[in-house]
Amino acid sequence: MPFVMVTASMVGFGSLARDSGLTLDITLALSIGLWGLPGQVAMAELHAMGAPIIAIVLASSMGNLRFLPMGLVMMPVFRGDPQAHRWRFVIGQIMAINPWTVFMRRAPQISVPLRFPYYMALAGTCLAGGALGTVAGYILYGSLPFVVTVSLVFLNPAYFVFVFSSVRQRNCIIAVVLGAFTGPLLHQVTPDWSVPLTGLIAGTAAFFLNQWTGGAGGNT
Repeated sequence: MPFVMVTASMVGFGSLARDSGLTLDITLALSIGLWGLPGQVAMAELHAMGAPIIAIVLASSMGNLRFLPMGLVMMPVFRGDPQAHRWRFVIGQIMAINPWTVFMRRAPQISVPLRFPYYMALAGTCLAGGALGTVAGYILYGSLPFVVTVSLVFLNPAYFVFVFSSVRQRNCIIAVVLGAFTGPLLHQVTPDWSVPLTGLIAGTAAFFLNQWTGGAGGNT
């Protein structure tokens, strides 16, 4: 399922990138190198607007800033595996929300020596699917309605929400629920800052609510 969702989302990005005037090689390099849809979309849209390079770099970096805490949470899972330590930069580079979510849920059931090959196979497959989807979307540009293109881009975050629907940590459930209500409201007030503000407010509120109702590690 992660492979399907990533591939479909990148089909949408490939079409969006071509509409923004990016060449196929640049579009493919964005998918493989940047490897984060929010940052990729920000770069494509700002390029189409003729924004200065510093603004494009800052926007795409901010869009993918979530990878920093994700990496900090994930790397200790490989502790004790020297092979994973040697390849730690590759692990971080191919990290994406879908393989990260699946891996973090299944890692406790996998022995330490097998976690690295499992992660590399999972994340590498998603990366290959993303590259294929990008090329397909770029080639299919014009034959896909705009609504379909945008919908494909949003498949990824939708899948992420569905994955978290089965999560057992109370703080994660609270964060998702609060974010679902807070996001649309903040978008009406400040569209440009609604996403980071939603994450900040919902995440912070979820942390303190979880502490107040039963502790940081409480389960449902």
